Amino acid sequence: MVRPKAIVIGGGIGGLTAAVALDRRGWSVTVLERAASLQPVGAGIALAPNAQRALDTLDAGDAVRAMAGQLSGELRLPGGRRLARTDNAAAVRRFGGPVVVTHRSELIALLCARLPEGVVRTGAAATLADAGDPAVTGRPARVRVQGDEELTADLVVAADGIHSAARRELFPGLPEPRYAGYTAWRFVVPAPDRPYPAGETWGPGGAWGTVPLHDGRVYAYATAAVPPGGRAADGERAELLRRFGDWHDPIPTLLGTVDPAAVLRNDVYTAAAPPPAFHHGRVALLGDAVHPMTPNLGQGGCQAIEDAVVLAHELASQDGLGAALAAYTRRRLPRTMDVVRRSQRLGRLTTWRSRPACAVRAVLMAAAGRLAPDLALRSFDGIADWRPPEGTYASGTRGTRTAVLPKEHE
Repeated sequence: MVRPKAIVIGGGIGGLTAAVALDRRGWSVTVLERAASLQPVGAGIALAPNAQRALDTLDAGDAVRAMAGQLSGELRLPGGRRLARTDNAAAVRRFGGPVVVTHRSELIALLCARLPEGVVRTGAAATLADAGDPAVTGRPARVRVQGDEELTADLVVAADGIHSAARRELFPGLPEPRYAGYTAWRFVVPAPDRPYPAGETWGPGGAWGTVPLHDGRVYAYATAAVPPGGRAADGERAELLRRFGDWHDPIPTLLGTVDPAAVLRNDVYTAAAPPPAFHHGRVALLGDAVHPMTPNLGQGGCQAIEDAVVLAHELASQDGLGAALAAYTRRRLPRTMDVVRRSQRLGRLTTWRSRPACAVRAVLMAAAGRLAPDLALRSFDGIADWRPPEGTYASGTRGTRTAVLPKEHE
């Protein structure tokens, strides 16, 4: 029996998770990543219990849970007044696990360690040349690498990000992701001399977040309602100091610590409309390539991980590639679009600029913190409590799963 071939376009978290899941199901996988290395451009990533359970199917969930850091956090105003307190122990009780925030590089390394040598090709910019047809034996999908090399595959997983070229090729009439109305800054600083509490601070037109990581470093992020495409002439740390430098401690301290070159700035985009499907021909779209979402629920990476695990499950469960991809769309499209909408609604709350509106928001949040302390957790109901489909859990023995074989491989 010849192993079916899969090409994954994109070596981010979703693409690597898909590669691990497919490899464990008996596929021969090649990951094509345009960057020169897999050193991720990014900072922290939140992994809620739903993502941890998906990673359990790849024997990786416990490694993520071992990265759990501080178990509580606070919501404050710029002057330091506390509005509400959150408790990760309550998340464990409600959803079966904590929310883990780790550095993206650690998750990338964890996934790569579960792939055979040679699966990942870096410096390999790839584009979709032909989506292929699962109903036609002699029409595989074709991928062009660096403009002149061409590869064929039984399946292509397009995990090529928010500005996905594969999505445009498959669904040219689908609106491009739209600017969500705010930009985001992120950075990680070395371990401080004293521990900092986790939490978020909401002010007029912007928000700040501080998250201690398990290794002692601190991950910080900020958002502000500004026009898209902006860049500060004197650097992004200077821009953060102008916007947040007079907010409560430890925000000024963190800004005084960070190397200006380490501050990342990215405009936030979200899906403008649901796609007609998450697949076409022999191509499956995954993660930001098909459902970009705002970071407010911390679910962008989590949903990509879910996508990958569900896709591999359907490929092993359905009779034929076409049926498997259709089942993947049925499972993933409604769920991810719901998360997109819920994250958008929460994100809009952080962009309020009117001081009277922000005052009302503060009163409501303080009241909710006193009367319904688990209110923040309720926003994750139906999200963080997700479980993988039955039959997805790894047996611990490689090669024991049955892959879906196109007829030409039987």
